[in-house]
Amino acid sequence: MAEAISDRQIVRVLRPFVRAAQPVLRAMCRPGRIEGLANVKLPGSAAWDAMDRQQHIDWWINRVGRLTSLVTAIPGIGGALADRLPVQDALGASAQGLLLCAIAGEHGIDDVGERVRLLAWVLFQRDIDPTLAAGRHGEAEDAKTAELAGEFDEHDGKRFSAKAAATTLWRMGRSLLAVSGELEKRPRGRFYQRALGMLPVVGIAGDYLAERSGLKRVAKRADAWLSGART
Repeated sequence: MAEAISDRQIVRVLRPFVRAAQPVLRAMCRPGRIEGLANVKLPGSAAWDAMDRQQHIDWWINRVGRLTSLVTAIPGIGGALADRLPVQDALGASAQGLLLCAIAGEHGIDDVGERVRLLAWVLFQRDIDPTLAAGRHGEAEDAKTAELAGEFDEHDGKRFSAKAAATTLWRMGRSLLAVSGELEKRPRGRFYQRALGMLPVVGIAGDYLAERSGLKRVAKRADAWLSGART
């Protein structure tokens, strides 16, 4: 039997993930062109400022969720074979983690430790002690954060293309494989969507729908955590 994964291990993996998520999220919501920005619902635009917090969260789920869910579903082209590999869970957990960091931001939660606790509770059903989640900001964590953020850490103006999305989601998701035994706890889509995902070729459609549904469930669990209903 594999050794149980400790809360300390969870924190060690999630802290650089959470820190790297910030520049990645900035890149994800950056427009390709700035013309007519005032009429586009993107963070920082006039249209965005006119929206309330729930609308902001819906934007993250629907606009960014389309991109992350599509990339996450790509391994489904192999049907059941891909589902037996950790690729699907790694990419899915990475996308869900990014969404949770975006939701935390909409609630004004910038503290890394609190975001770590949110991710641990929603994705892994872990109630992490605040002192443990606060961690230590050392060189090793800094290096891992920079590695996960990749090109978005150093080049703030770089666009988040589909290729960059795939590369970044996998890079960040691969870091979560250090706690792979916990990934299966993450919110998932409905059983019939997952069943469709087991089929060759058309499995991509099932996995796409399942990941989209999973993102919505992540948002609901995040709302429960943020409202204090942590059961």
